Amino acid sequence: MRRILIAGAGQSGLQLALGLQFHGYDVTLMSNRTSEEIRSGRVTSTQCMFATALRHEHELGLGFWAAAAPRIEGVGVSVAEPAPGGHRRAVDWLGRLDGCAQSVDQRLKMSGWLDTFADRGGRLVVHAAAVSDLDALAGHYDLVLVATGKGELAELFDRDPARSPHTVPQRALAVAYVHGLGPRPEHPGTEAVRCNLVPGAGELFVLPTLTVSGRADVLFWEAVPDGPLDVFQDQPGPDEHLARTLELMELYAPWEYARATRVELTDAHATLAGRYTPAVRDPVGRLPSGGVVLGAGDAVVADDPVTGQGANSAAKCAAAYLAAIVQHGEKPFDAAWMRTAFDRHWATARHATAWTHAMLAPRQPPHVRELLAAAAGLQPVADRIANGFDDPADFAGYFYEPEQAAAYVAEAEQAAAEEEREAEDPVAGAAG
Repeated sequence: MRRILIAGAGQSGLQLALGLQFHGYDVTLMSNRTSEEIRSGRVTSTQCMFATALRHEHELGLGFWAAAAPRIEGVGVSVAEPAPGGHRRAVDWLGRLDGCAQSVDQRLKMSGWLDTFADRGGRLVVHAAAVSDLDALAGHYDLVLVATGKGELAELFDRDPARSPHTVPQRALAVAYVHGLGPRPEHPGTEAVRCNLVPGAGELFVLPTLTVSGRADVLFWEAVPDGPLDVFQDQPGPDEHLARTLELMELYAPWEYARATRVELTDAHATLAGRYTPAVRDPVGRLPSGGVVLGAGDAVVADDPVTGQGANSAAKCAAAYLAAIVQHGEKPFDAAWMRTAFDRHWATARHATAWTHAMLAPRQPPHVRELLAAAAGLQPVADRIANGFDDPADFAGYFYEPEQAAAYVAEAEQAAAEEEREAEDPVAGAAG
């Protein structure tokens, strides 16, 4: 039985640990907190798992909250523009997802998975691992993975400048989990992620979720640093954090504020503010003694949350690594194999990273603005953009280049016109 050590108990580390356990590996998992400390602690992130990532979880029997979490059936986009006294919607549409998405507060999810790992016989070490720990332990394991992008362990992996254009944070993040948000009047029976773009200032995401106290919603501001939305630098207390969140909504997204007038925080630890620099890193880390470790999840690919790819990318990384490990059999896990395993993940992760970099621009290029506006009148365009959250590779075919975007919109307009003609005159349409 091959022995594997994983440091980091987030989406990627825990999913991989449970997957390896499922396949009969001897797995040791290092977590810096107990399951109870995770469950009762502060929120750590926002997350919306789209169909592919959910499938990876369900294949391992880990979809414990599938029946309780909201079934997210669409992704909506609104684009704000200045108006007297605040802002109004210049663009508003809802794209339909081919497969539902779901969001589960990672306090609930990671604590549940951690308990499951231990219940299934996994070796759990509650300890904030340091480089010296891994250096001492590496010789006892066939493979060591680092699945945390924070602290000194993350420093084992050198930043890849060719794949990391940013050297400073591109957004300041502010999260609040709330109860009491009203439905969107445009689609009262449909759960959806709502993306509100405030050109030049940032974004507001509104996300249905399941948290430790039940059904809730996430209000998530992404502010361009030093811009008008960047008002959480002083790390305000929970009540003040929510008050500032709502003040910004009233001014910059009043259509969302209209349904948030009665919200309250889900619990005393339901807010989070911070910022980090997105980066792609070399997947092979070198220990002081010369041993090698493989980076996973946000240790090697840390995208800004502006496109909601973080947890999805981490889940896809765990799935790619699991397949690579199982297929490798009894052969040694050397540095060459580690790079091959990462390349397998990067084949999909690069599309999420490219899309994220494109959307981090403070002001979108004209062809992107025109594409988002066209989606308001062309449902297939709205649907295609929405499903790109699950498969960002599709954006390469039409999103990045002005000529491709224009050709795609023209094609969608022609198809819509033909459908309209056939609806008006079915006989003529059939003859054509």
